[in-house]
Amino acid sequence: MSVVREAIAGDETDDGMVERVAAGEAGKPVEAGRNVLPIVEGVVLVAALLAPLVLQDYLTVFATRVVILALFALSFDLVWGYAGIMSFGQALFFGSAGYGVALLARDLDITNIFLVLPAGTLIGLTFSLLLGGFLLLGRHPSSVIFVSLGTLTGSYAADRLARGWYYLGGQNGIPSIAPMTLGAYEFSEGPAFYYLVLGILVVVYLLCRFLVRSQFGLALAGLRENEQRIAFFGYKAQHLKAIIFTIGGAVAGLAGSLYAFHEGFVWPNMVGVVVSTQVVLYVLFGGSGTLIGAVIGAVIVEGVSFWLSDNYRDIWPIILGVLLLLVILFRPLGLISFVLGERERVGSFGAKIKEARNAP
Repeated sequence: MSVVREAIAGDETDDGMVERVAAGEAGKPVEAGRNVLPIVEGVVLVAALLAPLVLQDYLTVFATRVVILALFALSFDLVWGYAGIMSFGQALFFGSAGYGVALLARDLDITNIFLVLPAGTLIGLTFSLLLGGFLLLGRHPSSVIFVSLGTLTGSYAADRLARGWYYLGGQNGIPSIAPMTLGAYEFSEGPAFYYLVLGILVVVYLLCRFLVRSQFGLALAGLRENEQRIAFFGYKAQHLKAIIFTIGGAVAGLAGSLYAFHEGFVWPNMVGVVVSTQVVLYVLFGGSGTLIGAVIGAVIVEGVSFWLSDNYRDIWPIILGVLLLLVILFRPLGLISFVLGERERVGSFGAKIKEARNAP
C-alpha cells in the first residue's frame, strides 16, 4: 500500500495533492488542535441521544424518520464523497429493500427484526452489485456522465415498474405493513423505535468510519484525488468503485427496510428520481466526503422543510430551494466546511506517509 500513499501524496508540481492536505505543510503532522471532526461527531451524538427526552411525541416520530434518512444519506456519501460516483439512482436500492421487506411481511408474515433487516440489506446489496457491475465493470472505464445517467435511468425504470405492477400495489403501493417484531415485542412509533434506529446508525457510521480510514479507504482517497495515478500503480480503479458502490447500496437497503416499517407502507416514489435527488441534496448541503456532513445535511434539510411547511405553507419549497442554492454557491463543500478544514475532510494519513518515507 506504500505505492498508494505515494500516489495520493504526489509531488510539489501537483501542489502537494493529498500530502499537503493530510500531513500538513513541509511534512509536519496535523496539529492536535485541528482535530475538529471527533468533537462534531460527539456533539451530534449527544444531541441525538437527548432528543426524545425534550421532544413531543409527534416530533419524536419525525426525528425517527430523519435518522433513517440520515442513514440513507450516509450510503450516498460513501459512493459520491469517497469514490466520486454521482449516483442518481440511490433510491433504487432504498426503495427496492422497502418493497422487499413489505412483501415478506404481507405474503409470508415475516417481521422479525433479525430476518427483515438482513433481508433488506441483502436486497440493496444485490441490486447495487448488479447495477454497479453493469455500469462500472465494462471493458472500458465508465465516465461520470455515463454512470450518472445509468443510475438515473435505473431509478426511473424502477419507478415506472412499481407503478404499473399490480402485485406491488401499483400507484397505491403496499399499505398497512405489519410492525417489525422482536419475539413478542412490536416496534411501534416512539422512543423505542427511535433509539433502535439511532443505534443502527451509530454502528453503521462507525463501520463506515473504519472503512474510509483503512487501507481500502486510503486507496479510495487516492482514487478520488488522482484516478489515473492509482491506475498507473496497478490498482483496478473500476473495481474499487464497484466495491464501494455495492457497500453503499447495502446501507441504502438497510435504511429502506427501516423506513418501510416505520412509515407502515411503501409507494413508488421510494424507488424514484425524486428521492434519489433528495439524498444528493442532503450530502451537498451538509458536505460530502465527511460522513458526518451527510448526517447533518439530512437533519437540517428535513428540519428546515418541516418548519417551513408548517409556517409558510404556500411558498416553503421556494424558500428551501433558495437556501439550498445559496449554500451550494457560497459553501460548495457544505455547511460542515464552516468548522471542518480541508485537511481533516480529506483524511489524516500523515503518520503512515512519514513511515513510508523513512522505510529503507
